[in-house]
Amino acid sequence: MARKRKIPMRKDIVSGEMKPKKELVRIVKNKEDEVSIDPTGKKSGRGAYLSLEVAAAKKAQGERIFDQVFGIKIPAQFYEELVKYVDHQAARRELFGDGTK
Repeated sequence: MARKRKIPMRKDIVSGEMKPKKELVRIVKNKEDEVSIDPTGKKSGRGAYLSLEVAAAKKAQGERIFDQVFGIKIPAQFYEELVKYVDHQAARRELFGDGTK
């Protein structure tokens, strides 16, 4: 009999919902106050999670949610890059599936 694996859950900062970690992207702020997208989920620093949905990314951009979460001013270019990244990941999921069995 196969054991059920525990699915790690994280909170989406836009919707406030708990979702499986694989359905989210981690945004990380390091000690130098640089904010970046962390596709591996392993960069050091303070992380916050965002759903891999374009609507969520655009809402984060419109309300500048990461400025509030990390307490620093983040350039608009980062939010544009984030929306593009999420859009790309959403397209990949449609084409190739989400990788779950």
